[in-house]
Amino acid sequence: MALVLLPVLVGAALLSALLILVLKPLLIRYALARPNARSSHKIPTPQGGGIAVVAAALALASAAMIAAGLPLANFLTVAAAAITLALIGAVDDIRPLPAHMRLLLQIVVVAVVVITSGIRIFPSWIPQSVEQAILIFGGVWFVNLVNFMDGIDWITVAEMVPITAFFPVVLIADLNISSDHSLGAGAIWTATALCGALLGFAPFNKPVARLFLGDVGSLPIGLLVGWMLLELAGTGALAAAILLPLYYLMDATITLLRRLARGEKVWEAHRSHFYQKATDNGFSVLQVGAHVFGLNLVLAGLAAMTLVWPSGAVQIAALVAGAVLVGLVLRRFSKPKPEVSR
Repeated sequence: MALVLLPVLVGAALLSALLILVLKPLLIRYALARPNARSSHKIPTPQGGGIAVVAAALALASAAMIAAGLPLANFLTVAAAAITLALIGAVDDIRPLPAHMRLLLQIVVVAVVVITSGIRIFPSWIPQSVEQAILIFGGVWFVNLVNFMDGIDWITVAEMVPITAFFPVVLIADLNISSDHSLGAGAIWTATALCGALLGFAPFNKPVARLFLGDVGSLPIGLLVGWMLLELAGTGALAAAILLPLYYLMDATITLLRRLARGEKVWEAHRSHFYQKATDNGFSVLQVGAHVFGLNLVLAGLAAMTLVWPSGAVQIAALVAGAVLVGLVLRRFSKPKPEVSR
C-alpha cells in the first residue's frame, strides 16, 4: 500500500513546488503582504502560495481516486467547497471582505460539507439536525482557527503535516478503527496529497519565509483537514480526531476566550496567540515550529494508541495526556525563554 500512496505524496510535492515557481512572479506583483504592527514578518512578502498547495492536493487526490476506480461524488462536493473557500480567501487577500460576509459564506460552505457527508458521531438519541448544527459550528470554527494560527513561518506545515500523514499511516499500519464504518478512501487520498503539497510548499515558507499561504490557502486547508477529521470521528475514533489538532484547538480557543473576556473585537487581527507570545518572549520562529512539530508527533502517537486500544479508559487517558502536554507547551510559550547558562 505504501508503494501506491508514495507516488501521490511525491507527485503532490513536486506539483506544488512547480506551481509556486510559476505563480510567484504574479504573487509578488499582486499579492504582497506588507508588515504592520500585528505582523510577525519584517519585510514585504508575497502571499497566495496556498493556491499551489490546494490545487496540487486536489489534482493528485482526484487523479488517484479516478485511477483506483473509486466513486468521486462526496470528494467532489468537498473539493468544490474547498475551491469556494479558496476564492473567498483570494479576494480577501487582495481586498479584505467585511467580517460578516466572510462568516456567512463560510457557514454556507461548511454546512454543505457537513450535511452531504451524512456522518453521525453523537449518540442516536441526539436529533440529527442538532448534531449537524453543532458540527457546522465546529467546522466554521476550525476553518477560522487554522486561518488565525497561520501567523508565522512553517507553523501550518508543522501542524498539518503530522495530521495529514496520520491518515495514510493508519491505512498502511492497518490500525483498528473502532466502528463498522471504515475510514473513507477520499479522506486518505486527500490527506496523502495535501501532506505532499505542504511538503512542496515548505522550502518556500521556511524561516525567513519567501512566501506565505495567505487566506487562499489557510481557509481551504482548514476545510479539508476538518473534513478528514470528521471522517475519522465518524468511524468511532472521536478521541483521535480531537487529539490530532489539539494544539491548534487549545491555542486558538483559549486566545479567543481571553480576548472576549477583555472585550476585544475578536474578528480583528492581533498578536495574542501563544505562538506569537513565544516569539516575543525570545523563541525563534524555528524553535516555535520545532516545538509545534514535535508536540504534534506525540499527539499523533496518542491518537494511534486510541485506535490500537479503543477502550474508554485509554481514550480518556490519551485525551488527558494530550491536553496536559499542550498545556505545558502553551505555558512555555507564554513565559520568557530561559537564558542558557554559559
